[in-house]
Amino acid sequence: MKNQKRDLTTGPIHKKLINLTLPMMIGIMSMVAFNLIDTYFVGQLGSLQLAALSFTFPVILVLFSIVQGLGIGATALISRSIGKGDRNKAARETTDSLVLAVVIAGVFIVIGLLTVEPTFRLLGASDEILPYVTEYMTIWYFTLFFVIIPFVGNSAIRSTGDARTPSMIMVFAVIINAILDPLLIFGYGPFPELGLQGAAIATAISRAMTMVLSLWVLYHREKLIVTKIPSWDVLSGCWKAILYIGIPSGLSKMIVPITTGVVTALLAEHGEFVVAGYGVATRVEFLAMSILFALSASIGPFTGQNYGAGEVGRITKGVNYSNVFSVCWGLLLAAILFLLNEPIASIFTKDPEVISATGLYLKIVSFSFGFQGIVQIVNSNINTLNKPLVASLIVFIQMIVIGLPTLYLLNDLKGVNGIYLGIAVMYLCGGLLSVWFNQRIMKNIHLKPSLV
Repeated sequence: MKNQKRDLTTGPIHKKLINLTLPMMIGIMSMVAFNLIDTYFVGQLGSLQLAALSFTFPVILVLFSIVQGLGIGATALISRSIGKGDRNKAARETTDSLVLAVVIAGVFIVIGLLTVEPTFRLLGASDEILPYVTEYMTIWYFTLFFVIIPFVGNSAIRSTGDARTPSMIMVFAVIINAILDPLLIFGYGPFPELGLQGAAIATAISRAMTMVLSLWVLYHREKLIVTKIPSWDVLSGCWKAILYIGIPSGLSKMIVPITTGVVTALLAEHGEFVVAGYGVATRVEFLAMSILFALSASIGPFTGQNYGAGEVGRITKGVNYSNVFSVCWGLLLAAILFLLNEPIASIFTKDPEVISATGLYLKIVSFSFGFQGIVQIVNSNINTLNKPLVASLIVFIQMIVIGLPTLYLLNDLKGVNGIYLGIAVMYLCGGLLSVWFNQRIMKNIHLKPSLV
């Protein structure tokens, strides 16, 4: 029998989404808090170190995009199997997705370590900042094993309808990181003073602990890890199914940090304080939008279970409810951030130029946050419906076709203000495109129920 609390195919839709979203919001806020804590303590080292951390953000986002792609693919497969009531298939898919995660992590660790200097020079890091970037990333790359395995593992746990356990695991990581950051960065007590390197080591330790917890839950409680070695046909079949969704999803998510890298390079022309301000502002943005990211993450298991059970109407209603909420929440954020942008920025830095740059971004871009939330919600839905190429097309049009030309044009016309206005236009257009594509896909699925 299905666990009724985790069964997403029956009961009030809004209640199911709320029950998924609230713990996910805590988990995602903890992830954002993880970055904000690093930003806060690194900011005490100086503006150069803070700017160095900002330069690492696009690259880290690229790597997280790969991780997220695997998580999305795993969630789609596992949640559909659970929706169909096939727990054994879900366990096989969970195990095989974790093995795939290990392989991919190893490949990208090697690539990352061999390309540190050319990558960050391309992003515009100066000779003064580059040593700090190298110091941080040389350690951080090794944490990929500890990032990708629990991320995929937590995706599997959420596929069962349990959003609380993964969130608690992420909160635990934040607590450990918050304790270790000041000890290793500033060298309190018996600990050595390691500066930026200390921040990277604190991240590695906290992530390793979450990996252990995630695997323990999957193996002992959920029984979703099997020890039987599969045939190559079974293993490769599962990997192909995950990668069919994961590759386009990961590539589309990589477009976002690549665009962020372009924005960083454009802002670097206007000064290092502007780059530092942008780094702070984007972290505030993630925190402010955490509930929308949580909602979009909820759509994956919700759509998957209902897709597997043939409940297409529930999917349509759930996505529509979510999109309306996203716009309303975005407008509320815009009002708050317009009024309180500089006080918020001053929490992370005392430099008036960095505060001003942070505040400018929040004033201009915040009104479009709700539309970017729609992009996330619709992408989660379409990917889980096994339409990853359509989901990727939305992001490609938003970021590449509309975003990049707009950013370059408005940079030439309006400088920093133009860059930030270009980001807002990009978010707005992406939301409208997403609604249009989602309506067409859901209409086709309603007309062809055999696709479920």
